[in-house]
Amino acid sequence: MSVSEDEEKLLPLAQRWPRASKFLLSGCAATVAELATFPLDLTKTRLQMQGEAALARLGDSARESAPYRGMVRTALGIIQEEGFLKLWQGVTPAIYRHVVYSGGRMVTYEHLREVVFGKSEDKHYPLWKSVIGGMMAGVIGQFLANPTDLVKVQMQMEGKRKLEGKPLRFRGVHHAFAKILAEGGIRGLWAGWVPNIQRAALVNMGDLTTYDTVKHYLVLNTPLEDNIMTHGLSSLCSGLVASILGTPADVIKSRIMNQPRDKQGRGLLYKSSTDCLIQAVQGEGFMSLYKGFLPSWLRMTPWSLVFWLTYEKIREMSGVSPF
Repeated sequence: MSVSEDEEKLLPLAQRWPRASKFLLSGCAATVAELATFPLDLTKTRLQMQGEAALARLGDSARESAPYRGMVRTALGIIQEEGFLKLWQGVTPAIYRHVVYSGGRMVTYEHLREVVFGKSEDKHYPLWKSVIGGMMAGVIGQFLANPTDLVKVQMQMEGKRKLEGKPLRFRGVHHAFAKILAEGGIRGLWAGWVPNIQRAALVNMGDLTTYDTVKHYLVLNTPLEDNIMTHGLSSLCSGLVASILGTPADVIKSRIMNQPRDKQGRGLLYKSSTDCLIQAVQGEGFMSLYKGFLPSWLRMTPWSLVFWLTYEKIREMSGVSPF
């Protein structure tokens, strides 16, 4: 049944532009989650850069003089040496990134689930479809958001550079974008995009797939209803699985994005994500791939909890059906 133009104008915005509404709502939820958990993300990134074996090739002494060890000492060191507010250094590009990334992945996943793959009549959604949908959503969302993620990672390392006596690279977010663009061109803004989307695929296979699967399993097979309890349990599961799957790729991604580059935007330490993986394992051992796992998990779980509870609630308040 078609809707006239006058009737369409009377419809809520969420019904008139459903995809745009979901994009904005997920961006709002991601902003809340990012502000609440960003210090853990900064701590994780600093930990992942410690003891980077490849720096020895450039004669960098930072590997031997790393000022931080462990999650708690890293966080306390940032507060003591740089100031409390430096725990949020890089939060602006992180928010930019999550508005694009979360909006893109949520809209893509729901479109694949509802239109491309489709649920069965009993609302059952096979796990294999959810896995493919989650990975594809992560790839698309992260590719769109790569420039903001690059700036976030590099700005998170500015405090450490200052402590090591190195000159700061950026005066702010917009200067970082301009400098990266000037030095590496458009290609430079997508530095590290391959390991980035690899990580995003794994993380979203853990996050979106686990949340969607656990939530609908609980609703369809237990007395629990589609409420805050179900959302909370599902998000706790998704945060754990996403951390286990995504941490190795996150280490590789962070190192590739933070490495020095030549005038053509090519990395000086690693040729590819595979090269970075091999150097890390050979130079530092397999467990180097799980550097920063504890803060990653401690961040991912509350991030997932805050994001999903906020997202489900603002969908309800906006008249959008539950995820």
